[in-house]
Amino acid sequence: MADSYRQPTSGDRNGTDGVTKRAKKSKKIDADEEGLESRMLFIPERNLTARLDHVGGIESIRADINDLVVRPLKFPHVYRFLGVQPTKGILLHGPPGSGKSKLAEAIAGEAGCAFFRVAATELVTGMSGESESRLRDLFEQAKRAAPSIIFIDEIDAVTPKRENSSRELEKRIVAQLGICMDSLADHFVIVIGATNRQECLDPMIRRNGRFDREISMGIPDTDARFSILRAVSMGMRLGDDVDFDEIAAMTPGFVGADLQAVTREAAACAITRIFAERGQIVGEIDPDSAEMESAFVTQQDFRAAVGRVQPSAQREGFATIPDVTWDNVGALSHLRKEMEDHIVFPITFKNLYRTFGVAVPAGILLYGPPGCGKTLLAKAVANGSKANFISVKGPELLNKYVGESERAVRLIFQRAAVSAPCVVFFDEVDSLCPVRNSESNQTTERVVNQLLTEMDGIQNRREVYVLAATNRPDIIDPAMLRPGRLERQMYVPLPDAPGRVDILQKLTAGIPVSADVDFQALSLQTNGYSGADLACLVREAGIAAVEKYRAEFMNASAGGVSMRSVAAPSGACVTAHDFAVALSKVTPSVTQQQIDFYERFRHRQFAGQTLN
Repeated sequence: MADSYRQPTSGDRNGTDGVTKRAKKSKKIDADEEGLESRMLFIPERNLTARLDHVGGIESIRADINDLVVRPLKFPHVYRFLGVQPTKGILLHGPPGSGKSKLAEAIAGEAGCAFFRVAATELVTGMSGESESRLRDLFEQAKRAAPSIIFIDEIDAVTPKRENSSRELEKRIVAQLGICMDSLADHFVIVIGATNRQECLDPMIRRNGRFDREISMGIPDTDARFSILRAVSMGMRLGDDVDFDEIAAMTPGFVGADLQAVTREAAACAITRIFAERGQIVGEIDPDSAEMESAFVTQQDFRAAVGRVQPSAQREGFATIPDVTWDNVGALSHLRKEMEDHIVFPITFKNLYRTFGVAVPAGILLYGPPGCGKTLLAKAVANGSKANFISVKGPELLNKYVGESERAVRLIFQRAAVSAPCVVFFDEVDSLCPVRNSESNQTTERVVNQLLTEMDGIQNRREVYVLAATNRPDIIDPAMLRPGRLERQMYVPLPDAPGRVDILQKLTAGIPVSADVDFQALSLQTNGYSGADLACLVREAGIAAVEKYRAEFMNASAGGVSMRSVAAPSGACVTAHDFAVALSKVTPSVTQQQIDFYERFRHRQFAGQTLN
């Protein structure tokens, strides 16, 4: 449906409705009786073919949808007989492309009711009072067409928080929408709003009796992606080798629209392949002939398509699964088991943990010297559990405007809840929640209080886990470290000699290294080096190797050959001498005084020491 409303024509003003594109016939209306003069006419969609079975990944919310919307509108006489009033409004929220509009249409199709589809911006006009009039007309027409659904897409565009709105028009629209929703009692009209910014909505329309029920359409997990892929690929000619389980595992962070894009790309890959195999004769072959029987979309087409589609949630700032695996992490094997026990396994085997009532920690604090892999460890944990990952540096949330820092903290946890299972990683958490005292400013105290509040609510947000990292554990507010918050503290130390060997081997994977390089000897020469120091060492060794061959490139350039086209000499590699040069330039970044302090903190034997 291209337009959800139209302006009255001259025929309307004379009492005759114009010819609509949908009906293709004339219909007379008494303008005085209906009160439609100079008003907007919203046209409902009827007999929609979409059904809930056509929408994948909604298994967890389908029961709520049936109870709240489908049954009241499909069997209104039963509800009237029992004297039960249906809910007036539900709010669908989730990242762009998660299927909110598609779900609303499927609900209307399932209920068999009239469906008024309205983009929020269509309600706004420049004339004073006209926007409120449009809202009233919309609700009046929905009442006459009851049972019916009013679907307002991007509702946050016209219902911002009034204290944040500088336009009187927006404030009037919010007030008018509240009044209109209050008038829906006993009319069996349900308003469905869709937004990806529910935190921006005015609280007045989110109270009981209005949008009092909210349904989260978060980033789908593996099972939901499997369901969505099956739904969006209906009607496609799929090869026997197509494995939706594999595709679902390959697409973490993808929402419904992304998965639909994957199927389109896979079809495009299949068409390109078929033309490449058969040439132009494809156009001369009857699609129903035996020659086209072997034309299918294959698993390889889907694999190629996945690499071409970027998750929209990633572009919009929602969480996605990081690409760091345990294979990328060196020297932290002793922490891997603890992290798996407290985060990875509870996510992977959630039903088993739930059956035995095993509570998992709400949060874990990683502390230790800088550059020891705390961030890398957090990403590997998220990847290992196939959980989405939100990484936040503490200072990024701090804002000079009153209330903005607290709002940023709330938004992080709201997005994590939508993206569950999700790991929220706060780097430099000490900047967000320093010890509160008489010298603390009000901004700091408000941020700490907000963070404590959100951490206390973690238990109600299933499958949201908090990891925090700091190299200043001594200045974190003690309230953050009590049970129910960052209750487990894990020390991430400098790597020992075997750990340094492991790190060096992982850092040089894919780099040509001479046989004379002895990682065991290097590990003994790099005592006190952090993982970041070792990464710097490998980089400096690579630079030293480049210096050796640069003269050959310069000579080739002098001979008129482009340096871009000159390949590295055969057998070029990083040698032990290059590492020796690097060792002369790179020194440990962590002092012995710092190491001693972390050890004292680890054993709880310090009393007020500070790092210098």
